[in-house]
Amino acid sequence: MSYIKRPQDIEIRSFEIIEEEMGEKAKSFSKEHLPVVKRVIHTTADFEYADLLEFSNDAVESCIKALKDGVKIYCDTQMIANGLSKITLGKYNCSAYSLVSDPEVAKEAKERGVTRSIVGIEHAIKDPDTKIFLIGNAPTALFRLKELIDSKEVEMPALIVGVPVGFVGAAESKEILPGSGIPYIIVKGRKGGSPVAVSILHGILYQIFKREGF
Repeated sequence: MSYIKRPQDIEIRSFEIIEEEMGEKAKSFSKEHLPVVKRVIHTTADFEYADLLEFSNDAVESCIKALKDGVKIYCDTQMIANGLSKITLGKYNCSAYSLVSDPEVAKEAKERGVTRSIVGIEHAIKDPDTKIFLIGNAPTALFRLKELIDSKEVEMPALIVGVPVGFVGAAESKEILPGSGIPYIIVKGRKGGSPVAVSILHGILYQIFKREGF
């Protein structure tokens, strides 16, 4: 049986198929947004994301600037941090981390009776180098981050990727970002998750990675 073996060729053909099947819908996205949409579809094999993804006007531009400046990226799950390309991020002096498994965070969350995601966000904002937030699991992390921004306890992030998946607060938490003035990318409704958060960041990161010829 003949099949494609080279990973680069598999990815190239996959993206060709995605754009073919998107049809006219592909033309509705800007050249900065389309690679993100296609990468999310590539990750999920779910074309509904073309209708569910929403970008603030400055989201991709703000994220690219931050990546080029070299920033830290806070992830609300270790899965997101592990899924991001450390080699590619390292070329821009960027790094990703999560605090949800930190023993001190877990202890504080238990004592306060709140989620570890809430406490992790509260600790992450104390680091001035943390400018990008990827939230793919916990609506409470997204709610708390927005509260901290509104109260001026943290500077305006370069980007919030708000894609928590689930049934309790997931859809509602994403609705707080549009109109806030915060650079954001969200998935409307219940869908999302850690792999989606990773694919969104990669959809932006690989635009500058390819453009600069690494």
